[in-house]
Amino acid sequence: MEKEALAKFGALHGLKVLEIGSTASGPFCGRMFADFGADVVKIESPDGDPIRGLGHEMNGKSLYAASILRNKLNVSIDLKKTEGQSLVKELISDIDIVIENFRPGTLEKWGVGYEDLSRINPQLIMIRISGYGQTGCYKHKPGYGVIGEAMSGLRDLIGEPDRPPSRVAMPLTDYVTALYAVIGGLMAVRARSITGKGQMIDVSLIESAFSFMESYVPAYAQKGIEETRSGARLPNSAPNTIFKCKDGEYIHIAALADNVFRRLAMAMGNPALGENNKFSTQKSRNANESEIEKIIQHWAGRNDSSVVQSALDENDVPAAKVYKMKDIFGDDYFRSRDMLVDVPDEDIGVITLAGVIPRLSETPGSIRWTGKKTGEDTRNFLKNRMQLSEDRIGNLFQSGVVFSHQNRN
Repeated sequence: MEKEALAKFGALHGLKVLEIGSTASGPFCGRMFADFGADVVKIESPDGDPIRGLGHEMNGKSLYAASILRNKLNVSIDLKKTEGQSLVKELISDIDIVIENFRPGTLEKWGVGYEDLSRINPQLIMIRISGYGQTGCYKHKPGYGVIGEAMSGLRDLIGEPDRPPSRVAMPLTDYVTALYAVIGGLMAVRARSITGKGQMIDVSLIESAFSFMESYVPAYAQKGIEETRSGARLPNSAPNTIFKCKDGEYIHIAALADNVFRRLAMAMGNPALGENNKFSTQKSRNANESEIEKIIQHWAGRNDSSVVQSALDENDVPAAKVYKMKDIFGDDYFRSRDMLVDVPDEDIGVITLAGVIPRLSETPGSIRWTGKKTGEDTRNFLKNRMQLSEDRIGNLFQSGVVFSHQNRN
């Protein structure tokens, strides 16, 4: 029966998760668990998660929230109130994992920190996401993902070398950190199956971004080398950058390996280029990077992107046009891989969301519903899951400890 449940609902079916984070990293971490069948309950402030104010709206509904809050029950509790904190303590004995991304010390101030809750439930796993970590000299400083990019050195690598550092126009570090958090949570579940004890996972936005700098650390420590922005290029891997085609579209070509470069030369109709001593090896191409890029640009600039892509595909050269969202929706690849999923939504009708990854052959994830309204499941959760009386539920609503969107004036 358990095998059938996993196959039907996902690999994490039966795992109970409480998400009390906000904005991007906490909700994305919770979304990953929820996509693979974990029973995720999002505890949301009556004011609403700030994520609902980001991105675009339709029919008064946040399209971003419809995606990142999907597959979760939504229960609204005011954790700043003593009764709200008591509710969390009451339900924690039934929880496997808590996800939180408040500033360190906030949960302790409310009496629901890891030490407080693990005394009630020693098997509890708490995933703690913060700017600088739960320890260290900066632990009390506020932090966002973009701050992590800046302090980690990652931001200095983004953009053109003659311009100020740029950024990716999405919460990249929040997502990277959330992925580390999910991995840590699953490691802790594995360890708990052996030891019987839970633990705390400390994940920092700064450190998660910094982890991507691993190749630059020994280069500086041992040789004093400081890399900086190189635009669209990946240093020391020529040719590996973008080229502008005749129709104004950009295409990225990654022909860094010697045999791939020879195939690129064939695609360009210039096979001799692959045997030229100035370009035949990776080392020689790196030494003549600007020159080889000019030659490739001259070829790309005389052809539309579709012609360039076709020639590269025919010769098995890794390359792709730099897609805009309209290109993604127009490419059969994304639909064929279920990466654009049409999901019913009671407010909008149908919302197209990004699909579920990674793909598991026997226990795949799925999108069961879109993100719900603030507190949509509050009453049912208190009644059916926590077995509270109608009188107590009524008092909690009346005193503002709990909230449901249906009660909004």
